[in-house]
Amino acid sequence: MIRVIFLGTAASRPTVGRNVSAISLQREGESFLLDCGEGTQRQMMRFGTGFSVDRIFITHLHADHFLGLIGLVRTLALQGRTEPLWVYGPPGSRLVLRDAVYLGVERISFPVELRELSPGDAVEGDAYRVEAFPVRHGVPAVGYALREEPRPGRFDVERARALGVPEGPLFGRLHAGEPVEVQGRTIRPEEVVGGPRPGRTVVYTGDSRPCREIREVSESADLLIHDATFGEEEAKRAHETFHATARGAGEMARDAGVARLVLTHISARYAQNPALLARQARKVFPEAVVAHDGMTLEIPYRDS
Repeated sequence: MIRVIFLGTAASRPTVGRNVSAISLQREGESFLLDCGEGTQRQMMRFGTGFSVDRIFITHLHADHFLGLIGLVRTLALQGRTEPLWVYGPPGSRLVLRDAVYLGVERISFPVELRELSPGDAVEGDAYRVEAFPVRHGVPAVGYALREEPRPGRFDVERARALGVPEGPLFGRLHAGEPVEVQGRTIRPEEVVGGPRPGRTVVYTGDSRPCREIREVSESADLLIHDATFGEEEAKRAHETFHATARGAGEMARDAGVARLVLTHISARYAQNPALLARQARKVFPEAVVAHDGMTLEIPYRDS
């Protein structure tokens, strides 16, 4: 299971209805944060994600994307956490992130490991990896793509029975890719197991203009979460501030062939009319939606 919970969807500053950038991404018992704007710990309580976060991925050092580390780390310490916490950021971010983690405290009850990720670097996990990729923003910044490894193909039970394979451990060995002996005959996995099936891919751009790098890394992704700070009427301002319009995000999703697009980092000027952004994106990508705080998505396998 992959579950995505939008904890903060506002650009630059909070509004009455939206907090600043943070997304909880949960996968098979692990929990990550994508950005951690001020007030993220309050949003985690509000939307029930819990505090058992394993890794935090910061896209860049604008305050609305990382200041929440200060309060969150203190809360984790007060709760008696002992497990390590990994915090990742773009090139040149380590010292600032270190200061945010240790600001105003004498000690922390658990180790905090800080690591800079350059575009092309990856964090390896159990059957997945989180890759940093280049984006176009006014400061050093990266986006992040969670990619699962391919899964084994489907096991053809009827074919295995027809070949005389008894149900039980031999089924498991074949599905794991191991040939087995049945009545003096070797049964090979490819006789009963289909080709590998793709894992899931979730891409988060952080703040960025639309660019070739986003399109390439998002190719056929199951979910693209894209900056959509402005509407098309503010396209000039979006370009000047290294952000995207909703339509620009829609064009990225269309060109990359993604399954779903969620727009986030919404300017306060659209607080009363986020549907305007959705309409503009849907002109080029009909599956676009505008995120709101607390919105939860589950990402299924495409062949499920």
